[in-house]
Amino acid sequence: MAIGNLKDVESGEITYGLEDLEEPLMNGKVVSCSSGEETDGEGEDSSNGSIGMVLLSTAVAVCGSFEFGSCVGYSAPVQSAISEDLNLSLPEYSMFGSILTIGAMLGAVTSGRTADFIGRKGEAFSLDIGRLFTGYGIGVFSYVVPIFIAEIAPKNLRGGLTTLNQLMIVVGASTAFLLGSVITWRSLALTGILPCICLLLGLFIVPESPRWLAKVGREKEFQVALQKLRGNGTDISREAVEIQVNLEALRALPKARMVDLFQPKYIRSMIIGVALMVFQQFGGINGIGFYASETFAAAGPSLAKIGTIAYACIQVPITVAGAMLIDKSGRRPLIMVSATGTFIGCSMAGASFFLKASPSVQSPLFFFFLTFPLLHNCS
Repeated sequence: MAIGNLKDVESGEITYGLEDLEEPLMNGKVVSCSSGEETDGEGEDSSNGSIGMVLLSTAVAVCGSFEFGSCVGYSAPVQSAISEDLNLSLPEYSMFGSILTIGAMLGAVTSGRTADFIGRKGEAFSLDIGRLFTGYGIGVFSYVVPIFIAEIAPKNLRGGLTTLNQLMIVVGASTAFLLGSVITWRSLALTGILPCICLLLGLFIVPESPRWLAKVGREKEFQVALQKLRGNGTDISREAVEIQVNLEALRALPKARMVDLFQPKYIRSMIIGVALMVFQQFGGINGIGFYASETFAAAGPSLAKIGTIAYACIQVPITVAGAMLIDKSGRRPLIMVSATGTFIGCSMAGASFFLKASPSVQSPLFFFFLTFPLLHNCS
């Protein structure tokens, strides 16, 4: 059956779980863990229980996000050291840096069905292989971590907790940038083990996603996991029923096919959505981010560390500001501002390289090389 038959959802007849789309990413609600006051929405009883296990589970999950950022930021500050120690040419190091994205692509494509099946917890050549597998891992993280957090969090905390995923990716990248400026590339690689250890140990403590357990028919474990997340003294009956009803409603929907996306009424929306994702990747952020140190060094050897540290320090506050503004300013205005900044940053950074050969414009290069990659990063 085609997507066009889903009139019950589109007309609002089935709304279980869809009201979450209207919730802001970060809200100002105060959560009380002890009072008996009722709250709106899903699991109104459960929101008054203990959120300690939810926060612990989220902390464990975002170790994956931190590792994601660490892997993305690893190649930027260590390019010259690795190239010198292993005698890599520029094309060989470019392969090392970019092969991460190939692994991430494979991981992201296969992670959906894998997560549904097993649950949510679940020399230069050697360097490239390690980077490829690391990329596969962060591709899986990119799908599983936000899904896991959204499925374990009570409704009134869901937006804020899922925002931590993107924040910790940026924190991980910034940490790799900063550490890579002061320690060797081998030591930096070893630091990536720490969040993995925390994640592996934490998975023995935190419960599985209750929604996934209910989805696969493990009713008893579903009740135990939900009770553990909400606290022993919390009545979870209402939330448990809502999860079950939501899953039944989803099972009742006709299964969509890939070809349904190409129906005339969906073409415009699909083109806009896909184009935004494609052009975001072609905007150059990976090229600048993966090789930031050498990009700044092109304006002068002394600028490599200064530029890399500045690049790292600016990412976290910009991410926090974006999360706070997205509901107040709207999505479209922020996309327009981001696209404008990215365009200016890319254009001027490219112009700096183009003009570098001219002796008459050597003096402004510091400004161009340092300022516009940072502007691109902010965008």
